[in-house]
Amino acid sequence: MTSKEKSGFFLVREEILPEAIKKTIRVKEMLKRGNARTINEAVEKMELSRSAYYKYKDYVFPFYEASQNKIVTLTFLLEHKKGVLSSVLNTISSDSGSVLTINQGIPLQGVANATISIETMNLSVDLEALLDKLRMVDGVKRLEVLGQAQA
Repeated sequence: MTSKEKSGFFLVREEILPEAIKKTIRVKEMLKRGNARTINEAVEKMELSRSAYYKYKDYVFPFYEASQNKIVTLTFLLEHKKGVLSSVLNTISSDSGSVLTINQGIPLQGVANATISIETMNLSVDLEALLDKLRMVDGVKRLEVLGQAQA
């Protein structure tokens, strides 16, 4: 890479990643959770070469790690019924998320678009867990991560 080229980050679905990258992520998780004491032990369990692990380890990480100490913007499609937005906000608050902005469109055909930006610095759970909880809120029809920025 030349000095003028800029490195970027991409959000990529796991199922399209090569096996070596998936296994590298799993090795890092095993080490973090204490399921393996050494890198050698972890790569053997995952049937991954040490060279592949060292090649990718500094370049791949789970989404929730990349979203720590960030401002994350979420877009929702919410049913137009009493208490749905309030339940979404309470779910974020219960996991110590800090809501920075809320924008909600006018309900049309029984649904409304809402965009919420949250600061993740004090989250008591990882972002993926919070997203799962938000998807389970009664009245949330769709939830997507729109983007993120440094806090």
